[in-house]
Amino acid sequence: MTRRKLSAEEAALWRKVTERTEALEQRQTFDPAAFAPQPKPKRADPPKPDFGKLATTFPPKPEPRKNSFNLTPSLPDRLRNAPVQMDQKTFGKMKRGKMKPEGRIDLHGMTLDRAHNALTRFVLSAQGSGKRLVLVITGKGKNRDEGGPIPVRHGVLRHQVPQWLSAPPLASAVMQVSEAHISHGGGGAYYVYLRRQR
Repeated sequence: MTRRKLSAEEAALWRKVTERTEALEQRQTFDPAAFAPQPKPKRADPPKPDFGKLATTFPPKPEPRKNSFNLTPSLPDRLRNAPVQMDQKTFGKMKRGKMKPEGRIDLHGMTLDRAHNALTRFVLSAQGSGKRLVLVITGKGKNRDEGGPIPVRHGVLRHQVPQWLSAPPLASAVMQVSEAHISHGGGGAYYVYLRRQR
């Protein structure tokens, strides 16, 4: 590659530039060592454990976690674990199906509103006529959950009847509610033992 000669204008411009420049002193020149990366300082080694102390001192045991959720037991479990309000001998006979119900109501196929009204009338009239043990048939219920976003309870009446019996106005008439013996309908029916009317 051959160098080309500067034109008159370029030569004049170069002279102006060189007239204004000042020579650098030797110490002001670029020193690449000043910009070299500095070595990282070494970290201090962690203190070595004293195994004699470790053998005798342990951290305190953490407290066991207390679960904040409360799983509601199933309906048969709740009825089974409910305190017995009536005579134990009579309760045993009732649970084994040895007592014959004095009245019965079948709530199959009713809507919740109709069933609640019918149950209320039946229980209060049974207590008024002096009956002690009645049978409430709810059925076990059909699985109607079509997989939608809101789950549908299996056996709505079966789950609702014990709640109605434990709430006013029926709570004052009912002494004990228990799942019926298999001979009277099993899981699809309830024995309702009534208080004597005063």
